[in-house]
Amino acid sequence: MPPPPLPPSAPAPSSAPRAALPRLAPLLGHPVSVGLLAVVLAGTAGLGLVLGAGTTPATAWNALAEGMFGSPYAIGSSLNSAAVLALIATGFTAAHRAGLVNVGGEGQLCAGGLAAAAVGLALPAGVPAVLGVPLVLVAGFAAGAAWAGIAARLRTRRGTSEVITTLLLNFIGVGLVSVAVHEEALLRQPVTSSETLPQSAPLPEGARLPLIGGIESPATAIVVIAALAAVITGVVLRRTAVGLRLRSVGHSPAASARLGLPVARLETGGLAFAGGAAGVAGAGLVAMAPSVLAEHFSSGYGFSGLVVGLLARGSLTAVAAVSLLFGFLTNGGINLQLAAGVPASSVQIVQSLLVLFVAAAMFATTRNRSTS
Repeated sequence: MPPPPLPPSAPAPSSAPRAALPRLAPLLGHPVSVGLLAVVLAGTAGLGLVLGAGTTPATAWNALAEGMFGSPYAIGSSLNSAAVLALIATGFTAAHRAGLVNVGGEGQLCAGGLAAAAVGLALPAGVPAVLGVPLVLVAGFAAGAAWAGIAARLRTRRGTSEVITTLLLNFIGVGLVSVAVHEEALLRQPVTSSETLPQSAPLPEGARLPLIGGIESPATAIVVIAALAAVITGVVLRRTAVGLRLRSVGHSPAASARLGLPVARLETGGLAFAGGAAGVAGAGLVAMAPSVLAEHFSSGYGFSGLVVGLLARGSLTAVAAVSLLFGFLTNGGINLQLAAGVPASSVQIVQSLLVLFVAAAMFATTRNRSTS
């Protein structure tokens, strides 16, 4: 008698969902996906701040858009802000390629602005722009590079963390600017009355950055300089032996030294370039309207540029994109307060949340990859 047939086995659970997860993981962890998710979450938080201020979302959006794109003046101001951020972030990216974290952009920017003001005011009144503008910018680069060089020397000679030294040098740089614009023996303009502001005299015409957008737009040559700096730096880091050596030092200084690479020189050069780029940004701030060195002229650009560099994650293309985003948001936030009654600090809160969300997503993605 033949054995009874076996009962049909239950169908095995489909492995399609499990198989789909690994395929979706790279997409979910892609920088573009992470950035879009962070923008959505930060935008939702910004909407809550707008509603809390008693303003309708439509009114707030119109005010923000007007401040960013509503006029040639708004666009030019936003481009200038984005260019300053891009210069600082470009320098940060170059130093980070060598394994260094430059958090001293604010102090280096102040050093560059201070040197640019000193050189610009020492020039004769009739100096041609073809001579005056390069001198001001070179002075800013040299001062910023020298300021970062202090931290570089302490790292290569004494092993001191550049994070600590560049951070502390920020406060000294800001303090030096404050002293310079308050002392008539230094850079303060002659005091003619009690209403004379503690700032330097205006730079001569030949030391001021030329406009690139016409009379209606305040966009200056700093936009072109920042774009060229990002492109050239990207080419050097990706296509030249210097970029390869910086990457090697960033991966392993000890192994690079065993291969015969001048580790100390490469680290010093990377950090000095970061300081020089921030110094050019400071010189640009002084050389654009109103062309004076004033207390708090930096407006926190050094720290914002650091954030741009961190968000860009080593990509010069991302540096340009994030700089434009932050530059336009900053300018739009000013009009948001004036036209809609929403505090301009709301934009700073949204930017901070954007950074936190991106950082959290990066941490989660890295952790999932390490445990998989």
